[in-house]
Amino acid sequence: MLVDLSQPGSPRIIPRAEHQISRSQISPSALKVLYRLHEHDYGAYLVGGGVRDLMLGREPKDFDIATDATPEEVRKLFKNCRLIGRRFRLAHIRYGREIIEVATFRAPHDGAEHHDQAHVEDGRILRDNVYGTLEQDVWRRDFTVNALYYNIADFSVIDYTGGVENLEQGKLHLIGDPAERYKEDPVRMLRAVRFAAKLGFNIDADSENAIHDMGGLLKEVSPARMFDEMLKLFHGGCAAQTFELLRHYDLFQYLFPETDTRLDSEQGEIMLPLISLALNNTDLRIQDGKSVNPAFLIAILLWQAVVEKREAMMADGVPPFPAMQQAGQQVMSQQQRYLSIPRRFSLVAKEIWVMQLRLPNRQGKRPLVLLAMQRFRAAYDFLCLRGQSGEDELQEICEWWTRFQEENAEDKKSMLRPEKHRRRRPRKRKPRASTDG
Repeated sequence: MLVDLSQPGSPRIIPRAEHQISRSQISPSALKVLYRLHEHDYGAYLVGGGVRDLMLGREPKDFDIATDATPEEVRKLFKNCRLIGRRFRLAHIRYGREIIEVATFRAPHDGAEHHDQAHVEDGRILRDNVYGTLEQDVWRRDFTVNALYYNIADFSVIDYTGGVENLEQGKLHLIGDPAERYKEDPVRMLRAVRFAAKLGFNIDADSENAIHDMGGLLKEVSPARMFDEMLKLFHGGCAAQTFELLRHYDLFQYLFPETDTRLDSEQGEIMLPLISLALNNTDLRIQDGKSVNPAFLIAILLWQAVVEKREAMMADGVPPFPAMQQAGQQVMSQQQRYLSIPRRFSLVAKEIWVMQLRLPNRQGKRPLVLLAMQRFRAAYDFLCLRGQSGEDELQEICEWWTRFQEENAEDKKSMLRPEKHRRRRPRKRKPRASTDG
């Protein structure tokens, strides 16, 4: 039987002998932080996704720590620490490229009066720095499976909310009233989808029903934060499953509204094969430890909107290349209202779109010039995915470019097609000025 999630109760303490978490599985940097806090008589607990993943036999991506030390007290203990955040004051302790995040236990924000404590507006938490105890901190977390605490003092796992049982059941259960928790922070709906896809869990009925009713709250989330969440959703190694769940819960519209509208129309049959290929390709690259650029997936998801706007402009007499550039700019500007896409990514996406017009032209020395361009590989991959998704005329072009990249310099020259020379019109001579006085 699960613990009553509406009221704090006695925790279930799981001793070291009864769980599978070993210190050998924990980052040495995280252990340093845990031990130093403990040595200075502060509570020190590994918490959140790190504990969840270790309990599931997975390798955690991050190791987060919770403590009763305030951020300022943490900073005094670590020279390599800096404090960040206004909404949630956190300590970041850096060891090389690794950052260990340390959060102070938080308490309920009701009735807080101090200016640096809680700020709540229309049910949304705008600032939350009301510090409390472990027992209070538990009930501020989102899902039961993320509310497990590994105690460095005796290596036990503390479970107040039935998180261990939910792990065994493969269930995502929101702590507290779902409607209230989503109102506090609408991004929790996206987190529910992300964890469900990543863990292969089911979202419990109450938490699921509230998503259907309250998805519109995501309109109130800043575009910058929505972009950060988009990266987590699609760069976690399970983008294909995540996309399906976002569509199932009608949440994709708050990330890419123009794309979502087209997916619900006849154009969806054209778009889905390309999007599916790109999402699966992204997952494979992440699983193989290869880098991924958000610009590529953004370019894929917005491609149909760009194509339609370009065709409309060309119908009005705009030449192909200017039409592509203008269409790309318009679509990207519209998208920025929902996701604050950094310029370093939006520019790459627009370059990929324009190069779709250049790659089919293989005459003269153009292929050598294109091959040397910085965005060639991304544009080539984009074109090949288009071919695989059903644009048959692109298959031959993709195969040609594949061979061209593999050949040596001499064989590359033999593959080049002769340049088509245009006949130049004779220049009209200007009449000579009269010398008569």
